[in-house]
Amino acid sequence: MIIVMRHGATTEEILHVEERIRREGLQPHRSGGVDTTVIGVIGTPPYGMLDRMELLPGVERVTRITKPYKLAAREFTASPTVINVGAAAIGGPGVVLMAGPCSVETREQLLTAARGVQAAGAHVLRGGAFKPRTTPYSFQGLRDDGLALLAEARAETGLPIITEVMEPSKVPAVYEVADVLQIGTRNCQNYPLLHEVGRTDKPVMLKRGLGCSIDEWIQAAEHIMDQGNMQVMLCERGIKSFETYTRNTLDLSAVPVAKRLSHLPVIVDPSHATGKWYLVKPMAMAAVAAGADGLLIEVHPTPDTALCDGAQSLTIENFADLAASVQQIAQAVGREPAALPEDVPVAAG
Repeated sequence: MIIVMRHGATTEEILHVEERIRREGLQPHRSGGVDTTVIGVIGTPPYGMLDRMELLPGVERVTRITKPYKLAAREFTASPTVINVGAAAIGGPGVVLMAGPCSVETREQLLTAARGVQAAGAHVLRGGAFKPRTTPYSFQGLRDDGLALLAEARAETGLPIITEVMEPSKVPAVYEVADVLQIGTRNCQNYPLLHEVGRTDKPVMLKRGLGCSIDEWIQAAEHIMDQGNMQVMLCERGIKSFETYTRNTLDLSAVPVAKRLSHLPVIVDPSHATGKWYLVKPMAMAAVAAGADGLLIEVHPTPDTALCDGAQSLTIENFADLAASVQQIAQAVGREPAALPEDVPVAAG
């Protein structure tokens, strides 16, 4: 249920509505837009509550949310959610770039990548310490040692860190290092893990499951938000289909659909979606044109030596080229482009 207050409703009227919600045994969640205050009702409203709330002074209308998710629904808040991570406002007017290696391999590799993506205009450093791999014989990540290297990279560059957490017991350790907790596609519906990150106070990026519908994806976000953490961003990273040329099928239509259904920011990961480095730039540009609030890009100093996903990783020079192109697309669609230092060499072609 959402309660929309009249334009010009007084503070006393708003507080009175919130107090009445608490007296019904539920919790209010207030959000304010330019002209409107919306009060979301958290919990299951008792019989007759909608009619009772409509009678209160200052109330314009009361609407029952019929979607299977409530907190994540666009109707629940007066304006889109903006999540501040370092200097970046994810969901704001700018397009945020998150970049770095798929996996933390060595100190030199990570610091070289961090310095390179920072110079090219990245706002957030990505890097995997824990790696869920399809086969148990592939590189599984440096784990706690990888977290320590990520902390060092943040200390040197100042870039916030996004890294994946794979199991509830590891949330405290990852929390100490990460500025954004990433939930990978395989764990999109791992409800104990979603509940655990939902009890933290740090932003969470939820990747869409390989076989999840958009509704199921947003309902997974609802699990996180239901625990109290409203700082959730959605990430489209490709879904399973019959096509085999690309690693997965990037569902760009999910970007405007998710933004229509939900108030949460939407990120796109063209690296995992395509699996081929030469497809990352065009799909990144298309994602921004479709309305993505940010991009998650894999960058490795030497992709041919990468222990994980080298085929989809950009070199630092190619990432600088992508960042420049994203600037142009962002400007063309009315977004604020990410700043790109003038002294960064841009790759040709």
